[in-house]
Amino acid sequence: MFAKYKKPTAATPVPAAVPEADPADSARVRRKPIAADKAAATPEPVSKDVKRRQRLDEIKTEMHHRLLDNLNLSALESAKESELRAEITAIVSEQLGEMGVVLNREDRQTLNVELFDEVTGLGPLEPLLKDPDIADILINGPNRVFVERKGKLSLTDVQFKDERHLLRIIDKIVSAVGRRVDESNPYVDARLKDGSRFNAMVPPVAVDGSLVSIRKFKKDKLGIDDLVRFGAFSEEMAAYLQAAVSTRLNVIVSGGTGSGKTTTLNALSSFIDDKERVLTIEDTAELQLQQTHVGRMESRPPNVEGKGAVTQRDCLRNALRMRPDRIIVGETRGEEVIDMLQAMNTGHDGSMTTIHANNARDAVSRLENMVAMSGIEMPLKAVRAQVASAVNLIVQASRLQDGSRRMVSITELTGMEGEVISMQEVFRFQRTGLKPDGTIIGHFTACGVRSHYAERFKQWGYDLPNSIYEPTLGH
Repeated sequence: MFAKYKKPTAATPVPAAVPEADPADSARVRRKPIAADKAAATPEPVSKDVKRRQRLDEIKTEMHHRLLDNLNLSALESAKESELRAEITAIVSEQLGEMGVVLNREDRQTLNVELFDEVTGLGPLEPLLKDPDIADILINGPNRVFVERKGKLSLTDVQFKDERHLLRIIDKIVSAVGRRVDESNPYVDARLKDGSRFNAMVPPVAVDGSLVSIRKFKKDKLGIDDLVRFGAFSEEMAAYLQAAVSTRLNVIVSGGTGSGKTTTLNALSSFIDDKERVLTIEDTAELQLQQTHVGRMESRPPNVEGKGAVTQRDCLRNALRMRPDRIIVGETRGEEVIDMLQAMNTGHDGSMTTIHANNARDAVSRLENMVAMSGIEMPLKAVRAQVASAVNLIVQASRLQDGSRRMVSITELTGMEGEVISMQEVFRFQRTGLKPDGTIIGHFTACGVRSHYAERFKQWGYDLPNSIYEPTLGH
């Protein structure tokens, strides 16, 4: 059955035996025979569940080696999942018989599932990646795997066998996208097949074992209506943002790590006219634009020889020659900021990007600092004038202490007053208290200031009522 997935064998089949470890191969773990009924002696009493898990782990390790010896790995990519599962089940049953190991139905099923994940997927991470409620997977060494659900972190019972097992999974991920991670290059950014963002840092930089973070890619893109329903912002704010994006204001989404900047940027992009040509530039492609005319670019790190790097700034400079109507940069964090500001100032109205900052004023300061870091010597007043002319709107996203993500402020840049950039807050999230369970109480409200761009909105056909700028009281 399914012979095409097995390695070619000699005319006379010989029962598979556990090969003896080659002393010259230091990277290979010596295989140990597994006793059917003997559990390893431990100095302290161990629960039945722990013993069962330890025994299954030992069997899985041995069976994984035997599977690799029996499966034709070159045929795996073209194999159907159902066929491959059946083939692995058949090989496992055959090998367990040779080893004299007897397992009950539940343990055998668990073993088959875990071995399938090891061979075709990412081992212990597969169940976490398939769980739709998990937003982030955070690994602190082989024995501590955390997940984030609804903004809250919790420790799972998922573990890797050891550091080598974890490193093997990391290498499997990064090699699939043509990148590498080792002692000479101890950290890496990559992307999983489903688009999830992956970052890893390995020893010796990671002291207590490899550090891995996975930001899961949501297949179902959240729209503006979804975010309003979830309480990320109000209907009035949504109407204002629709007018701002549609009338081609330049927007910066500001916030901390995990505050929902990319989600907000994706939602705002839904207001872009389908007839416009949009170019996106990212370090790791995450944006999910639905327009017809979208060109996506992704930066590239240097190769082993330190050559071949393509930075976001390189992509941005080239994008300016590709006749874009709008340019969207996934995150501005370095010298590409000067090119982004110039693009916003030279005919690419409606461009958008994200930036790490705690509030709108800090976001402006970060832009100034990044311009200084780009190596271009400009007087501070000239830099601020450039920023004030280029950026029209700063949307502040935040992850609050109860784990909820909200758009806590919308601020307009209205020009220069002397040497200072003038700003006005149009909407904000007003906190009013805290429930006993830690849930934050608050409401969205306008700040009583009419938009600086109200006339622009009206000229483009978005005549917003003055009532949306009136402050509201919480319920």
